[in-house]
Amino acid sequence: MTAIPLIIGLVLSVTVAVGYVLVLVGMRQEDRRMRLGDIPPSRAAGLARRVTGCHVRT
Repeated sequence: MTAIPLIIGLVLSVTVAVGYVLVLVGMRQEDRRMRLGDIPPSRAAGLARRVTGCHVRT
């Protein structure tokens, strides 16, 4: 009977660890997509203008 709580704890810890890794991978992919260095300067300025509402010189 003492093995059941250990098995439940192990399953829950593995589930949490896998979920944590998936969140980290998703954040890394989102960061990669949000990098402005890959966007041409005119598009980066347009994005900054939309986000901040200020005119950005290029």
